[in-house]
Amino acid sequence: MNKFEQGFRLSDSVEVGNGKMVLFSGPCAVESYDICAQIAETLIAICSELDIQYVFKASFDKANRTSVDSFRSVGFEGALDVLARIKANYHVPIVTDIHESYQASPVSEVADALQIPAYLCRQTDLLVAAGETGKTVKIKRGQFMAAEDMEYAVNKVKSTGNEKVCLTERGVSFGYHNLVVDMRSLPVMRQFAPVIFDVTHSVQQPGGMNGKSGGQREFAPYLARAAAATGVDGFFIETHPDPSKALSDGPNLIPLDKMKGFMEMLKTGFEYGNSLNNTIL
Repeated sequence: MNKFEQGFRLSDSVEVGNGKMVLFSGPCAVESYDICAQIAETLIAICSELDIQYVFKASFDKANRTSVDSFRSVGFEGALDVLARIKANYHVPIVTDIHESYQASPVSEVADALQIPAYLCRQTDLLVAAGETGKTVKIKRGQFMAAEDMEYAVNKVKSTGNEKVCLTERGVSFGYHNLVVDMRSLPVMRQFAPVIFDVTHSVQQPGGMNGKSGGQREFAPYLARAAAATGVDGFFIETHPDPSKALSDGPNLIPLDKMKGFMEMLKTGFEYGNSLNNTIL
């Protein structure tokens, strides 16, 4: 089984797929500047100490919430302003989701990477619009998609001439309100592009909680270690100072005060997993 041929530069400070671990992490959604700043400051310190590349993540809008009553955003302009301030004040690259083709251009003025939500990974116009910005495009594998079919999503982005694309594994549907991660998907998708493992949403239980999604964060360390040992290029982890008060995906989030130990664990697993990359049958 082959592996993608080369990585790419996401920003001046971050390369993806070059053999060095990258962390995409932050709150699920932009709740306030203060929460984003607290998380960014903490994770920058952790990643600096552990020699891990870091990209700040927060969604400027959560368009795919279970209920119409769920928190979505502090507003398009307000959320982008928060992300712009985090980028300027902490000198970190930014990744955020887009859900509509028209969002690609204005969001790319702030974000260094555009994330395509899993449910939208087949949306050709969205993938092409993201690719045309010239920014990194981070595509989540749909809960309904075969790993090998993600090659076509990658090719949609690359059809624009943009080679900066990576894939994200977040589990596939296994009955109602449940996901399962097939670790074979990681090397399969790594044939086409660098692969990021989404720790947070792999332990999500979509819907099923009276209009909200549940989660089993207690299984996050097991899945994350397995992915690290299998071989990936980085991790996507959502975190919060107090997950019980988070406005989105609280049951899945890793508490901020646990992130250092979590990343120390993953760094060891990452180095082991990537040392096996050439052991291919």
